[in-house]
Amino acid sequence: MEKISTPSKQKKIAAINDLSGYGRCALTVAIPVISHMKIQCCPVPTSILSNHTGYEEYFFDDYSDRLPEYIAMWKKLNLRFDGIMSGFLGSKEQIGIVEEFIRLFGGEGTKVIVDPVMGDHGKIAGTYTEEMCMEMRRLVSLADIITPNLTESCRLTDTPYRDFGWKRAELSAMAEKLSSMGPDKIVITGIPQGEYIANFVYEKGEETKFIKTHRIGDERCGTGDLFAAIIAADAVNEVSFQQSVKKASAFVRKSMIKSIEMGIDRKNGVCFEEILHTLKV
Repeated sequence: MEKISTPSKQKKIAAINDLSGYGRCALTVAIPVISHMKIQCCPVPTSILSNHTGYEEYFFDDYSDRLPEYIAMWKKLNLRFDGIMSGFLGSKEQIGIVEEFIRLFGGEGTKVIVDPVMGDHGKIAGTYTEEMCMEMRRLVSLADIITPNLTESCRLTDTPYRDFGWKRAELSAMAEKLSSMGPDKIVITGIPQGEYIANFVYEKGEETKFIKTHRIGDERCGTGDLFAAIIAADAVNEVSFQQSVKKASAFVRKSMIKSIEMGIDRKNGVCFEEILHTLKV
């Protein structure tokens, strides 16, 4: 009789972010992408929105006061996760809740990925206070991997921001400052380099690397969430960091191209669903 092998335990990622019903960002990006990459995605909704805040009007329900009970039930059930990822956090309280979540469910064998969503183009979001920026540094210290953009990297390290002209040595120094806070792997995203957009990859003990893609169309919401979801899933699947950044960069670009081809409104993000089958696990 043929022996039937016992299937291995399916991996799980707890994804902490907001849930917007329309607009393709945050959890509505993370859940299908992580699921496609053969990992169970377990959402922790920080807020519920009818559509994301890039639209003129939206329904918004802050979930902060419900999260402690939500998380307490997971602890009671003795749940375990192979990865924990966090995205946009709207208050100091929410940052603290994520810190506590990592302390409760993190530990050996659990990859922690933090996307410190704070701002872009040299400007920190209006909702972010100085106290929140300091709290985000504490959260970053608990991460294995972080995916800040250029603006966020500068703010976290107190480095003066500029749009262009970044040299490898400057980015290396900034990445080393970030790594000294805790994370071993850092990708500084969205660095303008002429007709290219570059991601700067830092991994402790390894040579740094620029990964460039041609600039495609106008910026769209949700591309950072798409990028971070791939990075998180690959980390849990033990894909090399540089390979993961290449994969994520290429897939975001392909999704941008497809969205332009299909005439998708910029506010509705990227139609990654059309090409998700091409994303390799």
